Amino acid sequence: MSEAFDLIVLGAGPGGYVCAIRAAQLGMRVACVEGRDTLGGTCLNVGCIPSKALLQSSEEFYHAVHALEAHGIRIDRIAFDLARMQARKSAVVEANVKGVEYLFRKNKITWVKGWGRIVAPGRVEVSGTTYEARHLVIASGSESMPLDGVTVDEKRIVTSTGGLVFEEVPRHLVVIGGGYIGLELGSVWRRLGAEVTVVEFLDRLLPGMDSEVAGQFQRILGKQGLKFRLGTKVTEAETDGAQVRLRLQPSAGGEVSELVADAVLVAVGRRAVTERLGLTELGVRLDERGRIAAGADFSTSVPGIHAIGDAIAGPMLAHKAMDEGTAVAEIISGRAAHVNYDAVPGVVYTWPEVAAVGKTEDELKVAGASYKVGKFPFTATPRARAMGETEGFVKILADAATGAVLGAHILGPDAGTLIAELAMAIEFSASAEDIAMISHAHPTLSEAVKEAALAADGRAVHL
Repeated sequence: MSEAFDLIVLGAGPGGYVCAIRAAQLGMRVACVEGRDTLGGTCLNVGCIPSKALLQSSEEFYHAVHALEAHGIRIDRIAFDLARMQARKSAVVEANVKGVEYLFRKNKITWVKGWGRIVAPGRVEVSGTTYEARHLVIASGSESMPLDGVTVDEKRIVTSTGGLVFEEVPRHLVVIGGGYIGLELGSVWRRLGAEVTVVEFLDRLLPGMDSEVAGQFQRILGKQGLKFRLGTKVTEAETDGAQVRLRLQPSAGGEVSELVADAVLVAVGRRAVTERLGLTELGVRLDERGRIAAGADFSTSVPGIHAIGDAIAGPMLAHKAMDEGTAVAEIISGRAAHVNYDAVPGVVYTWPEVAAVGKTEDELKVAGASYKVGKFPFTATPRARAMGETEGFVKILADAATGAVLGAHILGPDAGTLIAELAMAIEFSASAEDIAMISHAHPTLSEAVKEAALAADGRAVHL
């Protein structure tokens, strides 16, 4: 006999579990189907959370080695215990997934363990048992993109999952891909002593980020010891005992060269997980990249089936999925909801951090937009000087006529936190002048945001 619900969510990642919780808060009877043994999806288990735990640990070590003496703090012997770092990371992950379990119990959400397949609109089969609901939400997430000629074994040649669990620091780590994931994990292992070479197909890092920011960011990472092979593709990787031999070629074609590493991280992007769900048989339309085609209300081509998160178009970000999870639950309940994608920030959690929201200057130029630029460096920010963190700048792009914030980009300390003010500005159609008029506490890093807003009108005080 099947069990009936108001809503079944397929996937318990950030989008799925938030959708389930919000729907339960709105009075629905909810089930959430998850194939992992723990809740939280890729983000909590093998993505956002464990990577940030390792980034923090490696950052603490790097700071102790390279920065404490400037503060008058002398330590005769500094060493790290990788096993203990890994254990701490695991404890952080466990605390987070247990927290989601608690929220499921609190909101009386049924956790169905196993992989779900939609056998008909409103019917999901899991391990031979059928569950029914008036509404289904697909939040199946994404997986690492494979690369032709490179076979992942999660030992020597790894995805981001294997890149989190090295038992020893590689002598030479080659990172294939110059995006968020590759640069974050590359930074972890570089701080702990690995030689790190980033191989990127394009002639720049962070495709989609503001090119001025990406250029200065590369210079900073270079000073930290990361090496770059840009405009280069990997055509083959072969494991040879304790080493991996890679064949490289210029992206535009040309002479083949070889690069030898102890470990290789494949970080060329992610793709939606939409197979095994029975979508083709149901007639759910997919786009050319295998993502579910969804409308502004997250509806699919089959009535009663919605989709969110990495399974649909848009940036593959946990907070984007969370916003969509909340919105679709409210839409299903009959409320009005939307997600303003122009106000969804992106952050690279290296140090310094890189954060962005809205349009890049490159995009505005292509669109022929009339805009003005306000920039302010952290070298002129008193708190940044006191911290010894003066790399980078804040950049605000504003409409030339109205002053409305069109985009904002930060390279510097705590950029991921500072960007929230600028995301709010875009969400509420604020102008650069509005930001400049707000009193920002002194001395704080946020003063750089105020000064950049002033600079958009040529009124920066401390520059």
